[in-house]
Amino acid sequence: MNLNLTAKTAVITGAGRGIGLATVRTLIDEGVRVVGAARTITPELKETGAHAVAADLNTAEGVSALIDSALTELGGIDLLVNNVGGGDKATVGFLDADDAEWADMLDINLLSTVRTTRAALPSLTERRGAIVNISSVVPLMPGGFPVAFASAKAALTALGKSLAEEFGPRGVRVNTISPGLVRTAVYQDPNGQVSQWAAAAGMSLDEFAQQLVTGQNVTTGRMTEPEEVAALIAFLLSDVAGNITGTNYVIDGGTIKTV
Repeated sequence: MNLNLTAKTAVITGAGRGIGLATVRTLIDEGVRVVGAARTITPELKETGAHAVAADLNTAEGVSALIDSALTELGGIDLLVNNVGGGDKATVGFLDADDAEWADMLDINLLSTVRTTRAALPSLTERRGAIVNISSVVPLMPGGFPVAFASAKAALTALGKSLAEEFGPRGVRVNTISPGLVRTAVYQDPNGQVSQWAAAAGMSLDEFAQQLVTGQNVTTGRMTEPEEVAALIAFLLSDVAGNITGTNYVIDGGTIKTV
């Protein structure tokens, strides 16, 4: 299938690793000129050939620096992937999450997308572009997950629907992707939060990751690969998906069992 993305321009947030990095690589392979944003520029992002921008998207200044750099480098923005987010440091219990944690989860998972999209929309509207926001299946699985993270991702999913309705008549398509477990660096870092949870459970990191797959009853028996999410992102950004907007695509190996 020819996605006809050659010569398009794209901004990808959270591009330093995981889904964001895989998306940078996928879009560059499709002929897209890419600006990749990350709080810390990783060697892997540099190696892709994308124009890398170090920016903290929790701040208005960071967003301005990113979009200004993208407009200068690319001449305009056709595609936007709002991938930045995180919840590995969030607490599970409602009474354990204080106001600072709620503010942090909303900032990184919702407001960073709000700020970036608002700044990019004039160019996206002019070029009749496309946006993909990366949410999560966690809001569809209440209980057992950090409530502040789940609430922020639920709001992000709702935001995508609202943006699609408002800006669809102006030529901008907006879709959301909600991954389940994805085999990113957080499940491989021996010094990361997941590794600490594994140690507390008396398991190796690989054993703990597989237990998560089993515990969530993933039909395929494995995590999704970042490249698989990136392929779905590329499809939704392309003209091949030209009449798809306002949707939330779940890619979770069959974790969500409801119709």
